[in-house]
Amino acid sequence: MLSLRALRRCLLWLVLTASVAVPTTAMARDLPEFARLVERNRAAVVNIRAHRFDGPGSEPMRPKIPFNGFGRQMPPGHPDSDGEGRERAQGSGFLISADGYILTNAHVVDSADEVIVRMADRSEYRARVVGTDRRTDIALLKVPGEALPAVALGDPSALREGDWVVAIGSPFGFEQSVTAGIVSARARSLPYENFVPFIQTDVAINPGNSGGPLFNLRGEVVGINSQIFSRTGGFMGLAFSIPIDMAMDVQQQLRDNGRVRRGRIGVVIQELSPELAGSFGLDSPRGALVSAVMDETPAMTAGVEQGDIIVEFDGRPVPTSADLPRLVAATPPGSEVSMTLWRAGGRIELPIAVGELPQDRPAGPDRRPAPAADPGQDRLGLVVVNPSLLQKRQLKIRHGVMIERRRGGAGAEELQYGDVIVAMVSAGQRLEVDGIDDYRRIVDGLAPGAMVSLLVQRGRHTSFVGLRAD
Repeated sequence: MLSLRALRRCLLWLVLTASVAVPTTAMARDLPEFARLVERNRAAVVNIRAHRFDGPGSEPMRPKIPFNGFGRQMPPGHPDSDGEGRERAQGSGFLISADGYILTNAHVVDSADEVIVRMADRSEYRARVVGTDRRTDIALLKVPGEALPAVALGDPSALREGDWVVAIGSPFGFEQSVTAGIVSARARSLPYENFVPFIQTDVAINPGNSGGPLFNLRGEVVGINSQIFSRTGGFMGLAFSIPIDMAMDVQQQLRDNGRVRRGRIGVVIQELSPELAGSFGLDSPRGALVSAVMDETPAMTAGVEQGDIIVEFDGRPVPTSADLPRLVAATPPGSEVSMTLWRAGGRIELPIAVGELPQDRPAGPDRRPAPAADPGQDRLGLVVVNPSLLQKRQLKIRHGVMIERRRGGAGAEELQYGDVIVAMVSAGQRLEVDGIDDYRRIVDGLAPGAMVSLLVQRGRHTSFVGLRAD
């Protein structure tokens, strides 16, 4: 028979074993399983590279978040270098139809001269930009193909705070990377983003994830990963995605019309604080306070006045000032709707004919005027100068010429301001570049269409970059 002490030990062992096993089993049962979701959908997720051939008067490619390698010093010739001290525009996207339509962010392809789509099987296509919409940061691309893998679409309104979500994309150029997290908030308003009710998540989103899909646990796309809030350029737990239903409405208008039509009423609004609400006789801070009415607009024609508070638009409540631009923009121009205003301590109804919000620029990069030639550029499309003695000491160089500007074209995307050309190779012969006179003599002696390799130094790195003479 067991002694009392031995019996107590056995009971204690059983209790400890049970206390460890139960939580572990519960955790295994409750944690989601992502592998099958990824296997089903990764073939529809693509990597996107956008190239821009710079020229005078053209506007820079400005991502909402810094692209691959933010904060890193890239050697010349690195595949992510764009030649202007910024990283080459690179992001993600996903196929929404078997015939090759792709959704991504507008800031990934904005003003690009060439867009290359790389599929999961490593095949590459030159994509056509069907259209872009800056206000929602949506772009629609088209690649040739049939029976391509496409994603299934879900319902963002069914998401709940705390639901698991998964992202697939190319952060920092690492293609087909998978990250997971939860929904932190829905219908999140961001500064200077009036038209998108963002899905906020804590999914690890980094430069290069832009334009990639956000999946629910059913493997359906519920959003497009668009922005991060960061003090470092990398992930800090705040990621924002565009709801897929809004993105699909935008892409359909881009496909049908080449642009997006939005409603406009012509008011300047502000948020109501508790103090402002109390002064206007409202029981709580709700609605959009009209701080100004623009001349010759639907609001002025309808009789909206400064100091009115718009609490309903077309039968839908306006909880905050951020909600009104979305409601108005989603209303087809030309529609006759009713607004409910709070004025002089009471509610009034006003009919209004919704106008159209002007385009900030034509959709699609092909409508951008071609840049003019820069008279300062040489036959390689470069503007170079002799580095100063201080620059030579800082760069630890003895000779060479420094690049001030470049036009673009094949190979030039690998060059950037501050690169130093120390030598050139033409027709198999290496020629040292002591200064600008040597450089000009070599360039002027190149035959039309001749290839030349520049030995470029950037920091401690050197690399050859091939260019063709005009």
